[in-house]
Amino acid sequence: MRAVEAPSTRALRGWQRRALVRYLTTKPRDFLLVATPGAGKTAFALRIAGELLADRVIEAITVVVPTEHLKVQWAWAAAQDGIALDPKFRNSAAHTSSEYHGTVVTYAQVAKHPARHRVRTEARRTLVIFDEIHHGGDAKSWGDAILEAFGDATRRLALTGTPFRSDDAAIPFVRYEPDGAGLLRSQADHTYGYTDALADGVVRPVVFLAYSGETRWRDSAGAEYAARLGEPATAEHTARAWRTALDPAGEWMPAVVTAADTRLRQLRDGGVPDAGGMIIASDQTAARAYAVLLQRITGEAPTLVLSDDPGSSQRIAEFSRGTSRWLVAVRMVSEGVDVPRLAVGVYATSASTPLFFAQAIGRFVRSRRPGETASVFLPSVPTLLLLASELEAQRNHVLGQPDREPKDELAEAQRQRDEPSEIDNKFESLGADAELDQVIFDGSSFGTATPAGSDEEADYLGIPGLLDPGQMRDLLRRHQEQQFDRRAATPEPVTRHGQLRDLRRELNALVSAAHHRLGKPHGWIHNELRRLCGGPPVAAATTEQLQARIEAVRGLTA
Repeated sequence: MRAVEAPSTRALRGWQRRALVRYLTTKPRDFLLVATPGAGKTAFALRIAGELLADRVIEAITVVVPTEHLKVQWAWAAAQDGIALDPKFRNSAAHTSSEYHGTVVTYAQVAKHPARHRVRTEARRTLVIFDEIHHGGDAKSWGDAILEAFGDATRRLALTGTPFRSDDAAIPFVRYEPDGAGLLRSQADHTYGYTDALADGVVRPVVFLAYSGETRWRDSAGAEYAARLGEPATAEHTARAWRTALDPAGEWMPAVVTAADTRLRQLRDGGVPDAGGMIIASDQTAARAYAVLLQRITGEAPTLVLSDDPGSSQRIAEFSRGTSRWLVAVRMVSEGVDVPRLAVGVYATSASTPLFFAQAIGRFVRSRRPGETASVFLPSVPTLLLLASELEAQRNHVLGQPDREPKDELAEAQRQRDEPSEIDNKFESLGADAELDQVIFDGSSFGTATPAGSDEEADYLGIPGLLDPGQMRDLLRRHQEQQFDRRAATPEPVTRHGQLRDLRRELNALVSAAHHRLGKPHGWIHNELRRLCGGPPVAAATTEQLQARIEAVRGLTA
């Protein structure tokens, strides 16, 4: 094996230096790093590997990743630090070239032959790096496999951007401690959250543009239904309305994709010339249809990435290095894949778990220069609005939670899949109108419903792409005030949607006033109101919840 004379001299970010000092001081066998997507977990792990190789603490490295594409990405990143990793290692091969410092394998690969990897680990002092360690709890067989394969490793470094899960499957090599409430919580050795990374300029702030609209569908019995996307409904009707909106052959997706492309062109013309966009689809059939739709709207064929296509890794790499506009993918680009120029996203998938959402949004947050922002277009569905509003929340994996729901009905109705199931044939999409419902930024909701293609929508799509968070917040507030001034000149009928809009407007104005009086950030005030009054973030709150918070914030500033 080729020797590493000295660790990389690549400059580290502040959080990486702090974590490195902690690691080298404590010299732990197991170390869990929780860092937001885009923060630089890979660079940190490779610095640790270089230090341990140079000090002869270890002789070999094994990196375990979720997908085949990440094997190539890790090998490329390691090469920049003078570390040679073999991304082509197969279980059928007992050995690899002595020119390599180690290998990159997938969790599935380890699960197929854990004994082979145990023998390799026992043969040399090995550092095992687990990329997105939460995958070790994806299936009992995977957890058992990595325990068997790497139980005798000299050092283990676990990385994740999203440590939380929705089940009680313990993640191997992760420490759990009682939290005082009878539950066990995962304990990170170093944490670097999105809020910290945003303050340091390591990640971009994200603007969510939520689109609603009237959806119509017919069931297998011939009965026709209509529902406004995002308004309270049964789980089944919410799922049907959601999937009707995402229908590639309908009216909603073309309107949202057109808006997203307008936003992308604005970014490219306004200082980010290589900015790219990505549509995340629910299944391969939809992904192909979205690719056709994009070409029709933009006049440019997008890059299409399907998980079962052997050329996908190469296409992702070419897109990342190039300047073309759009990428369409199912799940392959949702986690860990590094495409720093992605700045616009369309969340056109039925997946609604916090884990998937956080990983998907993580593809758009990597910062390259001061002032860059990311824009993500998504359906105005309460589940997604809640996740968008709580983007900055820190979560740990909790075991034994007594009130854990056995089944998420909406997630069941909208379950993620590779291809449409037979249930898809039980209803027929009849169409959906699209309108920009609200804009979510820094936990606050701005604006009111306006039709796709309107001048008011154009105001939000034309927001400069190089703004700091304060400038973004001020500009969104001005656009909202201009909207309301125009609406005041032409009164509209009182509707539930109008009531919610007006209450959100009043609450945001009061929070802004409280910010200036108390000197506390807007997000802190919103969180304090939620603590006092209960309920979800502003974007998903009911009339009663908003009214309660209005009274509460008045009390804070009295």
